[in-house]
Amino acid sequence: MRYLLQRVGFYVVTAWAAVTINFFIPRMIPGDPVQALITKNQGNLSADAIHSLYVLFGLDKNESLITQYFHYWAQLFRGDLGLSFTFFPSPVSQVIGDSLPWTIILVGITTVVGFLIGTSLGVVAGWRRGSWVDGLLPVTTFLSSVPYFWLGLIAITLLAGPNSFFPASGGYDPGLVPGWDGTFLGSALQHSLLPAITILISSMGSWILGMRNMMVTVAAEDYITVAHAKGLKERRVMVSYAARNALLPSVSGFALALGFIVGGTLLVEIVFSYPGVGYELFQAVGSQDYPLMQGIFLIITLSVLVANLLADVAYLLLDPRTRKEG
Repeated sequence: MRYLLQRVGFYVVTAWAAVTINFFIPRMIPGDPVQALITKNQGNLSADAIHSLYVLFGLDKNESLITQYFHYWAQLFRGDLGLSFTFFPSPVSQVIGDSLPWTIILVGITTVVGFLIGTSLGVVAGWRRGSWVDGLLPVTTFLSSVPYFWLGLIAITLLAGPNSFFPASGGYDPGLVPGWDGTFLGSALQHSLLPAITILISSMGSWILGMRNMMVTVAAEDYITVAHAKGLKERRVMVSYAARNALLPSVSGFALALGFIVGGTLLVEIVFSYPGVGYELFQAVGSQDYPLMQGIFLIITLSVLVANLLADVAYLLLDPRTRKEG
């Protein structure tokens, strides 16, 4: 329990530092986002109207940075991430809320499936060295070294086209209204297949390689020899003794992968013009949409921290030594 409380305290301090950095960095970037918004919309506003925009976006020049900082914290506690410049007057929370499910469904499912399949194959490859699964290592090593977006470009070139089943871009067919009807869901599934396959192929190789190497190391430990000497079944020794201990490093990697679900595949979403958080971040950077950038960075940071906290909890459950230290 002491160990867990220490970790929670660490992540609380880290979250405070992340929010603070998230507040100051956009204000240190050269340029004036309010003036850019006015120029973009070709507006001719009075001085009072321009001042109102600065106040609206939390950039009131009559207030000190410290005052703006406390106002920013007050906004966060209310769940207010500000207004988006790109999608003005839509709130940032609404823009993120519209795009977040696309990213979570696409990258979340592929991350979990890739981890389960990759670690399972890695267990078999490491335990039964020389088998056909172990022979896949050169291929998986090559695939794990290829970036997601590069595989995506290759997939679009080879598989997408005018008469192809796989669409080259977008999250659904133009003209459809997002909803829970069969037509829209079928179109969304069809558009997600190609980016999902590229993410799955690229991520699965690293899980196989990492788990295989850990299984080889664990198989040489004394407690594995003792388990064999007791006459335990091969499958039980492989799963309950070897795989359980070899899984610990992968748990940390899986937690980080879950944390980066929100923004880790930005380039994939750009390649496929997929309407997720990564694509929204790309649009925000191009439009100097500081509130939207802040909101997305904050969501990504907090998701990584929560994922690491879950990894620490998993360590408590999987490793008895950690519980003794706590």
